[in-house]
Amino acid sequence: MDFMTDRDVQRYMEDGYVVLDGLLTSQECDELRQRMSEIVDEMDVPEHCRTTFSTYHDEQLKTQGNADYFITSGDKIRFFFEKGVFDDKGEFVVPKERSLNKVGHALHAYEPLYKKVTHSPKIQGMAKKLGLVHPVILQSMYIFKQPGIGGEVTPHQDATFLYTEPLGRVTGLWIALEDATVSNGCLWFIPGSHKSGISRRMVRTPQGTFPLTDFVGKEQTYDDDKFVSAQVKKGGVVLIHGEVVHRSAMNTSEDSRHVYTFHIMESQDTQWSPDNWLQPTEELPFPILYTK
Repeated sequence: MDFMTDRDVQRYMEDGYVVLDGLLTSQECDELRQRMSEIVDEMDVPEHCRTTFSTYHDEQLKTQGNADYFITSGDKIRFFFEKGVFDDKGEFVVPKERSLNKVGHALHAYEPLYKKVTHSPKIQGMAKKLGLVHPVILQSMYIFKQPGIGGEVTPHQDATFLYTEPLGRVTGLWIALEDATVSNGCLWFIPGSHKSGISRRMVRTPQGTFPLTDFVGKEQTYDDDKFVSAQVKKGGVVLIHGEVVHRSAMNTSEDSRHVYTFHIMESQDTQWSPDNWLQPTEELPFPILYTK
């Protein structure tokens, strides 16, 4: 039996997202977390890379756009920190394993354990169930959502950052490596909000100018009452349409909310925008999802 049912596909098409239990076993989740713990333990952070990551408009421009470190991370494994984890001298004020917002954006290419999950038969089966003919992997991230300091992610659409022509070609897969609950910062969606296009794009600025990225258009304001929580059990996955509006609150709990997430794109008859911050490179063209 398919991991993803026809009803699941229908819900994804109608709501712009769907939660599916049991993609990974508890042990597989723990192995991914253990490997990330090792990566963080070995992390050597250059001074100039002590960049904080935020989704507030101006701060995004300042911290991501000005940081060459971010814009050149598509084919690398790099480290992005929460606010307030460094003192004025750039030294950690919290244990380094509690300092990170995320690690990105090429775990799927260079880390065997993450590569195996990304190309797993269940994932490939889901892509086929969605009718994807030639899906490629755009990027991957490990998101920590640290206890007490895991930052809010404001309402957004992934296609703002990962723009294609036509739209509707990008899907996010968000895998909970721990239970994701309302208290530790699970995702919230506006069901059906993927049917109205996008209102904002993050684009590369002309070469030689700063910041390195800018926003075109404005994020709409959304009615808080329209958001529905999407709690996920450890090992479950959320499929996220590129245009569905979603957010997550700050993690005010004592529990982390570790996630492995990646985006795929139907590349057949699709143009990846040359203005997107993320670009394939000679070292890492977007890998094909299907392995056979």
